[in-house]
Amino acid sequence: MRVCLLNDSFPPMIDGVANVVMNYARILGEMPDTKSLVGTPRYPDGHYDDYSYPVIPYDSISTGPIASGYRAGSPMDLSEIAKMVAFRPDIIHAHSPASATYVARSLRAVTGAPIVYTYHTKYDIDIARAVKAEFMRKEAIKALVANIESCNEVWAVSAGAADNLRSLGFSGDITIMENGVDFPRGRAIPEAVAAATAGYDLPENVPLFLFVGRLMNYKGLPLIIDALSQLTAAGMDFRMVFVGAGDDKHKLIAQAEKAGLAVYDAEKETDAVPHAKIIFTGPIRDREVLRAWNTRADIFLFPSTFDTNGLVVREAAACGLASVLIEGSCAAEGVTDGRSGFLIEENADALAAKLIDLFGGAPCPHHDLCREVGRHAMDELYISWEQSVAKARERYAVLLEKKAAGMLPEPKKDTSDLLVGLTGQFAEGIREANERRSRFSQKTRFFYEGMLDNAAELRSAAEISAKEMRESLARSALRSRQALEESVQRSREEWEEAGIYVKESFAEVGDEISAAIEEAIEKLKR
Repeated sequence: MRVCLLNDSFPPMIDGVANVVMNYARILGEMPDTKSLVGTPRYPDGHYDDYSYPVIPYDSISTGPIASGYRAGSPMDLSEIAKMVAFRPDIIHAHSPASATYVARSLRAVTGAPIVYTYHTKYDIDIARAVKAEFMRKEAIKALVANIESCNEVWAVSAGAADNLRSLGFSGDITIMENGVDFPRGRAIPEAVAAATAGYDLPENVPLFLFVGRLMNYKGLPLIIDALSQLTAAGMDFRMVFVGAGDDKHKLIAQAEKAGLAVYDAEKETDAVPHAKIIFTGPIRDREVLRAWNTRADIFLFPSTFDTNGLVVREAAACGLASVLIEGSCAAEGVTDGRSGFLIEENADALAAKLIDLFGGAPCPHHDLCREVGRHAMDELYISWEQSVAKARERYAVLLEKKAAGMLPEPKKDTSDLLVGLTGQFAEGIREANERRSRFSQKTRFFYEGMLDNAAELRSAAEISAKEMRESLARSALRSRQALEESVQRSREEWEEAGIYVKESFAEVGDEISAAIEEAIEKLKR
């Protein structure tokens, strides 16, 4: 089974959904006969070759103040979408209703793979923050719902998340598929806790409250500051640690300082402020360090009605840490008040009253109760990512069986179907072109290598011929030189013989002439 996972956030942008996608991709890739791939908008300074599964980043633009830190992916980046097409997914799993789902639909138009969509976040709240005009908000939500309805199956991470999606106008079936936790069950060892919290003013006899997540006011964080100011007014000592980053951090610091609470910002200060009651550590990406903080804390505060799953609540439960939650919130699903967590009304008075009840006085009157509730949370709320993803893969298999039997429900049609279909076809065309180019390049390489082999053979033959020719010429030159020397020698000998002959001839002629002259003289005398 080949699963393509699509989302609009991925490291270096870290949030709950990015964490979900990374765990899905990792665990699916470790399962027999299963491969995973992640498609994500490209982020500056992103490193996409550092994972055990392939990651394909596609073109993106900054969202500016609309969604600070996030990027909007371009579903028209055909060259990168073509790479996802080449993966030939059996299942396409989208985790964002924006560009990720548009890319998913383009892939389906070519591959025929069914799309699963998981609803993680209350997007109507995000849209309300980003879009001020009511008409535009309604249109944005309508477009979001239409995109989700175009998928073959819709999941939600909690019943509350499903209710929220229905409240936006979604009318289809929703399957609840809970997220897991990548912390192992159990508390961190004391040495790890000491190392993680070193340098902070955290007296052992002072209760430590913890929040982990994005520092956004819509998570109920101003409510925490208001409650803490009430604890201070009541003379109660405490330490409150915020782990994370977010646009509203400076507002929270200003709110705390206005209330007279000493604040330490670890991202700005080099030395801890003595007796600072509120500590901002900044984001912590090391999971073992984060686990150590959950072990060190006495209670986890999560007064959010925005979050649809409250993954950090399950992470706290993995470490035996109980949470204070808003009654009726999604994060409180499955939590029994006083047994696996503490439920309050959504106001600062209720939170302050609960913290005073649990930790006011010396020693803490209900310290043992908190530990007991934390143990129950570990037993009743914890679910590992391995369990969660295994359940998801089983559901993938059901969808593929339905598809093979021709029983897969048809998704709702949308006005953008033509566009996403064309995008998919263009991407498929690019994939085919790339494949042909690859085949051509391979043939060219074979031809070139053949030419090189032939050239090598010719060069070798030429070298042999040249060697033989040089040897032949050398032999011929030697023979010629020997013949010439013999000829010269013979000529010399012949010339010597001719000289002797001429000399002797001249001697004979001289003798004859001398005799004739003498004979003539004698005649003249007579």
